[in-house]
Amino acid sequence: MSEIRFPLPDVGEGLTEAEIVQWRVSPGDHVVLDQVFVEIETAKSLVELPSAYEGTVTELLVDEGRTVDVGTPILVIQTDAASGMSSDGSAPTTAAEPAPQAAAPAPGSDGEGGGAVLVGHGSSGPARSRRQRHPAPGGAHEHLAPPPPPPAPPAPAAPMAAAPSEAPAVAAEAKRQPERTDDGVPVIAKPPIRKLAKDLGVDLSRVTPTGPIGDITRDDVIREASQASVFRNIQTPELPTDRETRIPVKGVRKAIAQTMVQSAYSAPHVSVFVDVDATRTMEFVKRLKASPDFAGVKVSPLLIMAKAMIWAARRNPTVNAQWTDEEIIVKHYVNLGVAAATPRGLIVPNVKEAQSMSMVELATALEQLTLTAREGKTQPAEMQGGTITITNIGVFGMDTGTPILNTGEVAIVALGTIRQKPWVVDGEVRPRYVTTIGGSFDHRVVDGDVASRFLADVAAIIEEPALLLD
Repeated sequence: MSEIRFPLPDVGEGLTEAEIVQWRVSPGDHVVLDQVFVEIETAKSLVELPSAYEGTVTELLVDEGRTVDVGTPILVIQTDAASGMSSDGSAPTTAAEPAPQAAAPAPGSDGEGGGAVLVGHGSSGPARSRRQRHPAPGGAHEHLAPPPPPPAPPAPAAPMAAAPSEAPAVAAEAKRQPERTDDGVPVIAKPPIRKLAKDLGVDLSRVTPTGPIGDITRDDVIREASQASVFRNIQTPELPTDRETRIPVKGVRKAIAQTMVQSAYSAPHVSVFVDVDATRTMEFVKRLKASPDFAGVKVSPLLIMAKAMIWAARRNPTVNAQWTDEEIIVKHYVNLGVAAATPRGLIVPNVKEAQSMSMVELATALEQLTLTAREGKTQPAEMQGGTITITNIGVFGMDTGTPILNTGEVAIVALGTIRQKPWVVDGEVRPRYVTTIGGSFDHRVVDGDVASRFLADVAAIIEEPALLLD
């Protein structure tokens, strides 16, 4: 037997402290290799820590809600000869049969390859990757459902009742009936759309379909979720009985404050704005949604905006740069940051090597980035190394704003809401989809003419997406 005092590790981004958010184990619990035993909050995100040892938890050294420095012992584990690691972190030298718990995937793992792995430690070995398939009710695999049970012996039927031989068919037909709206219209939606609706808490029977065959699309579900959120937000809560609420400044909120102050007061910001006719972008988005190549992929004006920024940065390289006191570092790759509002605060994960992605790949990456941020699973590495950022304030109905630069970058662009407005076309006033694009730049690196040319190039793509084909 040996006793291990497990220290709070650096999760790989040079962080110096973290808050203990939630313990997943208690004294007396047995833990196995790679089992998630605690959830911590760094200055970047929530992180689940896997155990590097197997044994019994004897003591939790830090209370939930307390912030401690990296290297501080946080719990004590008592190991034995059959554990996966010895007290010095190496494999045990005595030959022993593996513990029974090690045969199953570790809790918190994804079942695909041994679960989460702490930096510097291996996993507990390959885990099963196959999983049973369960047909979703009302989905595409209903025909795989088991046959209905044999009919019960017929009872004396009342006049006009269905014949006994028809009872099984009627029961099976009733079982196959799809869910319907209040008007009796069948709900048509693919399994991925149904899963998205379940994740967002959307009742599909209340969604207005816009698909070509009357089916519910991804955008229909997201729009319904957004509307539901708006309606929930307009409910005015009662004032609390306490006269004040004090919120500790820590974790992500503390990091946001430090970053914003550093950026606002170290980089001289300059902002420019331009109104754009986005009608062709809206038409282009509509065509992409109907394309088989984009089936199951979210397509929105943000995708065209992202492509426009990558294209414009190639034409104006100094907007994709970094300022140091000794030199200006121009990046010839684009790690495109996307500002995301989450329940825990503002974070800016980025799409790595976005300049090398096709339209479909970029759309998929943006969607995954958004979903991961919304679920609070963005990892610190996903927020490092950004070169230029986009913030989509249009989703909140805002026309434009003056965004603050992400620290270490020299340009950020805000996409405003796209709505129909009167617009002069060939001397006539017509209704067009119009948006306002705003950009903030570090004036130490980006001069006014470069900022203007860059934003004009972005606007040119939004006005005519066909330029991307050049």
